[in-house]
Amino acid sequence: MRTASEIAALFTGPQVHRDVYTSREIYQLEMRHLFANTWVFVGHESQTPNKGDYFTTQIGDQPVIQVRHSDGEIYVLHNRCPHKGTKIAIDREGNTGKFFRCPYHAWSFKTDGCLLAIPLKKGYQDTGFSDTENAKGMASVGAVHVHRGFVFARLAAEGIGFEDFFGDSLSSLDNMVDRSPVGRLEIAGPPLRYMHKCNWKMLVENQTDTCHPMVAHESSAGTAVNIWKKMGNPEPRPPAMEIIAPFMSPYEFFEKMGIRTWPNGHGHTGVHHSIHSDYSAIPGYFEAMVEAYGEERAREILGENRHNTVYFPNIMIKGPIQQLRNFIPLGPDKTLVESYIYRLVGAPDDLLARTAMYNRMINAPTSMVGHDDLEMYERAQEGLMSDGMEWVNVQRLMTDEEDYSREAVENGTTERQMRNQFDAWVKFMTATMEDA
Repeated sequence: MRTASEIAALFTGPQVHRDVYTSREIYQLEMRHLFANTWVFVGHESQTPNKGDYFTTQIGDQPVIQVRHSDGEIYVLHNRCPHKGTKIAIDREGNTGKFFRCPYHAWSFKTDGCLLAIPLKKGYQDTGFSDTENAKGMASVGAVHVHRGFVFARLAAEGIGFEDFFGDSLSSLDNMVDRSPVGRLEIAGPPLRYMHKCNWKMLVENQTDTCHPMVAHESSAGTAVNIWKKMGNPEPRPPAMEIIAPFMSPYEFFEKMGIRTWPNGHGHTGVHHSIHSDYSAIPGYFEAMVEAYGEERAREILGENRHNTVYFPNIMIKGPIQQLRNFIPLGPDKTLVESYIYRLVGAPDDLLARTAMYNRMINAPTSMVGHDDLEMYERAQEGLMSDGMEWVNVQRLMTDEEDYSREAVENGTTERQMRNQFDAWVKFMTATMEDA
């Protein structure tokens, strides 16, 4: 296995070595170190509203269960029986009642993971079983934190704290929740899921890549815009056109939009405006926000139209349309994408309808726009196997001395956020690695 210094050498600042995207060894090290040392999105508390409710997901390659315990708290447990390793839950979601029961040998566990009962327990008398970690029950992850309803976990027992890891980047998540007149979101159905034959980091990078929309999406968004022009640009535009047309905005639009980066790999596009800035007003929504927050605060909340906020390592949120995309790695060249949408509690249903439309148009397996990106990712994954050259370039608008430990706001077409992500990648990959 590679040493910490060898991992650090894969990112030079302007360049990233192709092994970062193609090597199975690097992927395995990511699962062991990167996804263990960072705070990773698990789910939303509204997915497990009642005691005994659970749903299954994974952190890196580790299968986990988010469950609501009898005390009302949310726990995140490794989805593994301490006996023979059998997965405890295979359904995506459900209610287990007061305990989990292993389907193999009927060991049972409380919903906080503690061992409840073992059939024929006398068979373990005088064997030393009670001194083993298996006797404690299902293992919990290292740490769990719920922020404004969103559940995050760190696999490692020790490491960076939640607030230190995210810092001021939480302002994007806060803004998304604050858009509810009562300050609360609810999950709106299961996510849309589809598979990508590419490395997970390609999808994360693309969220703040503002030089591709007018190129890669010309076949989809460009076609829609051209048809609309031939129709005479009738107004008002329907929601579908409001959603798709901004993808064809020129470079200047994205340059002026701005990109903000925060330490530890987090950042967002849309500092000054975004493709979501000019959506039509939903009747009754602003009035509900003013009643809840007062006019000044309501305008402040709704005036933030951040485009994509990347939370390192592997999620993106869109505050203005209450969406979260989870990029789950399944191999060095395979990624499952989950696209969640949320309901603004107390807001008009028309807002959720627009959010659902956006998700279907842009992120569904039947998407008009998302498959443009999919094609580029898969071409890149195939192209990186070429021996033509070993390095990927992320040098656009790079300065001589970039400090990723501080917040920065720059030109909206900079690749600084990509460099910021790889700086964090090295930091958290090597935090628990030894150097030979």
